[in-house]
Amino acid sequence: MRLGVNIDHVATIREARKTNEPEPIYAALLVQEALADGITMHLREDRRHIQDRDVYQVKEIVKIPLNLEMSLNEEIVKIALDVKPHQATLVPENRQEITTEGGLDVVANSDRVSEVIKRLQDKGILVSLFIDPQEWQIEQAKSLGADAIELHTGNYANAKHDVERRMELEKLIDAAKYAKSLGLHVHAGHGLTYENVKPVAAIEEIEELNIGHSIIAKSVFVGIKEAVRLMRQLIQEARWKSA
Repeated sequence: MRLGVNIDHVATIREARKTNEPEPIYAALLVQEALADGITMHLREDRRHIQDRDVYQVKEIVKIPLNLEMSLNEEIVKIALDVKPHQATLVPENRQEITTEGGLDVVANSDRVSEVIKRLQDKGILVSLFIDPQEWQIEQAKSLGADAIELHTGNYANAKHDVERRMELEKLIDAAKYAKSLGLHVHAGHGLTYENVKPVAAIEEIEELNIGHSIIAKSVFVGIKEAVRLMRQLIQEARWKSA
């Protein structure tokens, strides 16, 4: 299982003071040294954390793949086409939200999603759709030509008790199996932490996890390389146990 480390919140700290530190590029290089499989960044329309310059720097300097999370906004699409990340993950975006609140509704937005997928793929960019674990969303992702889906794990992560958490985990398991049966690559992320990652990491059909906040929070105390190492260890333990 691949681990993509989201470094958005390194930029959040910088933007809190509108200064020049900490720089996300240095975090990305340390993540690379820690043997993560990729860097994830979300270039939001309001530029609340990651800035255009950060994306260009990471793509130019860092050797591991860049996964650019992005909305369907035309300005952002044009930047992605210019940067040419290894992968683009299309996500919903609400300027009032603290963090992404749910999956992209690819059924309701099928025309625009289809257009953006084609434009990105024409530049050699793999396209993943961040969606809720629902069959009709998975089917539409397949029909629109997406290379992969990323299952939104927020409901699982935010579950209030064990029964609810188990129900949400079963939805993820079923969705991952169904997406894989359709020939889609399956990723997952949102709200995953050192405490809750193992059951998701044990899902055989999931190939990649994208985790940010928990790793950056841990790095405040242990450093980013150790924070990445600890998360990779948990993921590997879960995979070995499920094998």
